[in-house]
Amino acid sequence: MPTFNRRDLGKLLGGTGLAAVLPSGAFGQAPKTVGNARAKVVIIGGGAGGGTLAHVLRRGSPEIDVTLIEEQAQYTTCFFSNLYIGGFRTLDSLTHSYGGLAAIGVNVVNARAIGVDTAKKEVRVQGGQPIAYDKLVISPGIDFKWAAIPGYTQEASLLMPHAYKAGIQTKLLKDQLVAMPDGGTVVLAPPQNPYRCPPGPYERACMIAHYLKTEKPKSKLVIIDPKKAFSKQALFMEAFNDLYKGIVEVNISTDIDDQAIKSVDAKTMQIETKAGLKIKAAVANIIPPQQAGEIAKLAGCTDGDWCPINAENFASTKATDVYVIGDASIAGEMPKSAFSANSQAKAVSNDLEAILTGKPKYPARYRNTCWSMLGPASSVKIGANYGAREGKVAALATFISKTGEDGVTREKSLKESNGWYAGIVAEAFNKRVDTI
Repeated sequence: MPTFNRRDLGKLLGGTGLAAVLPSGAFGQAPKTVGNARAKVVIIGGGAGGGTLAHVLRRGSPEIDVTLIEEQAQYTTCFFSNLYIGGFRTLDSLTHSYGGLAAIGVNVVNARAIGVDTAKKEVRVQGGQPIAYDKLVISPGIDFKWAAIPGYTQEASLLMPHAYKAGIQTKLLKDQLVAMPDGGTVVLAPPQNPYRCPPGPYERACMIAHYLKTEKPKSKLVIIDPKKAFSKQALFMEAFNDLYKGIVEVNISTDIDDQAIKSVDAKTMQIETKAGLKIKAAVANIIPPQQAGEIAKLAGCTDGDWCPINAENFASTKATDVYVIGDASIAGEMPKSAFSANSQAKAVSNDLEAILTGKPKYPARYRNTCWSMLGPASSVKIGANYGAREGKVAALATFISKTGEDGVTREKSLKESNGWYAGIVAEAFNKRVDTI
């Protein structure tokens, strides 16, 4: 993937791009209707998927009424939050409001969606009247399976933060690292697949290791991973050896030793794996197993932990006139990532516009890239183009950074990632941000 700047972001993201962030004028088109009323699309969840869809659909077809239901008035992106932990970003730079979407005519409802009546085509929100829809798109992200790790509860996460929903939890983890005496042990425990952002825990490991190297050099980071392999493994292991030798200890499962967590005690900060490894942590970043956001289950869209979809358009296979995008969906070979959600949102927008306005329908094309920052001026990436094949989303062409790359290549990848962040914020929140 080539290096790009602001002018290239629209090409990379493949949608409205930064040109669409400028304030909108009056919408002059005559409204399209469903029956005798304007078509109504309701979106639950205002992250990379839901925000992008609201923006793209409103820009592309202003004759459609678009309502975005999002509990938080300000959204802190989980993507790039590891860079805050490493000291390369501020939390404010990751936090965005919905004013930009409201400015172009998206009806933003800051309330919790608590139910969906698919027969009446209504979404129930806490403290408000039901919201009617013709088409519903659910983009709720993840929830956690709290009972999966003995001893780890929602209350325990205040002492052993997961920081896998960004905001308060992200700050809590960073504050604990800052408060930890030099010489302390930090434990990072990724979950079993599938989960949000497969390379995310190991990028976080690099960012924690960077912080320890520069601020608390007597400390160490211990990783306990229930998996036998992980995304970008060779690249991360190279970084641990080259940049953080003696700081990071990696314990992954083998055919003999299972490094899944057997139990945690948040009060004593004791952690034990099924293989018998026992650690007393000064800081513990426990990332529990995950499932689709609760509203997806309430809407009847889940099959087990996640939501099956039609690979051609991400329509739910469990509920009529409902789509599911982003982390909550079973997206075949596409990973659960912000880039994936953004790409899926554009395909859904095209499908909705074809159905509701008669515009041309194009074959869905999906894309993903996941960048991981390893250290100062250094990043690596993995990604693919995807399409619907035999009823599933399949990778058509893949790429990944190589071990042994020179500094120029790694810095180029980092610049790409910063430009991508500016672009996706532009698309999801209709907001300009500066690259760094």
